[in-house]
Amino acid sequence: MAESVPVRCPACRREHAFTPATFPCACGAPLTVPLLRAGIPVQVRHRSWDDSWVILRCGECGRCDQWPQPEFGCACGATVRLPVDTGRTGTDQPSGRSGPRRQTTAAASLPPLRPPFHPVTIRTSADAVTAAVQYLKWLGFAEVRPSEDRARSGIDIRGKGVVAQVDGDIRPTALKEVECLWLNSLNEDCASAFFALAGYSRDARVRADQLSIPLFVLDLTGTPQAVNEAAEVLIRVGAPTVP
Repeated sequence: MAESVPVRCPACRREHAFTPATFPCACGAPLTVPLLRAGIPVQVRHRSWDDSWVILRCGECGRCDQWPQPEFGCACGATVRLPVDTGRTGTDQPSGRSGPRRQTTAAASLPPLRPPFHPVTIRTSADAVTAAVQYLKWLGFAEVRPSEDRARSGIDIRGKGVVAQVDGDIRPTALKEVECLWLNSLNEDCASAFFALAGYSRDARVRADQLSIPLFVLDLTGTPQAVNEAAEVLIRVGAPTVP
């Protein structure tokens, strides 16, 4: 299993314990993106799809494939990317051995009766919406689907008792977007959730906390990470009962 490494956010200098994600290669072997020792983390200010992936070779079968860059969302709103040692193979165990995949934070805190979440790898903005739809279903919301009237309503996802927004922009989500989601949830008299690829501006996070709007950051594996307390509560409790 991959070990945690201390990482300091370049924006606010807050220290984090970061554990590189482990993915299954096509051959079945666990593959962990190798971090560059003594590498300097950088803040992701402008995201592009090409820069979000790294090519690595599996240490078991030798297959080369694209894998998500190691990133995490800091509490200050910054998205932090760690440098990768592309000269090493992506392997979690010495050759000839295998090990269990690392559970994500959300999966590690599952309610007793909730099955494991199976993420959808994000390569396009449509994939981001699909990942959010699957996650809301996993949380217990019913009839969740992409909205058919997004241009008119500004809502990306609708479900029974929930509306959600997915921001695939390369810039942090702004305050206005969070407030628009809140107004839509008031109008629909339902719960809400926001998913973003590049994190949130500071004022957007503050406002979301005031309005108790769950904020999630989507990494490229398609696994949402809770950004605020409202999101953590939603993960623990699940979807509210809707008559």
